[in-house]
Amino acid sequence: MNCIVIYDIVEDKIRNKIADICFDFGLERIQYSAFFGELTTNQRETLFKKAKRIIGSNEGNVQIYPICEKDLALKLSYIVKKDEE
Repeated sequence: MNCIVIYDIVEDKIRNKIADICFDFGLERIQYSAFFGELTTNQRETLFKKAKRIIGSNEGNVQIYPICEKDLALKLSYIVKKDEE
């Protein structure tokens, strides 16, 4: 199922580890602390458990939202990228 993973974590080292986990699961970064992609139920649960273990008692949160195809079809986005020189 399509999922959005978002997180808000104060400590850089922990935040980077969560991003690495998202990349490991094949998710695409859509914003600095937001990822999107396909996850099975088992993958979603595993990612969540790993994130919880990494965050531990540190300040922060991680949330995973399943998105059905019907709702995904209603997505609106506006993206402007500047050329890198």
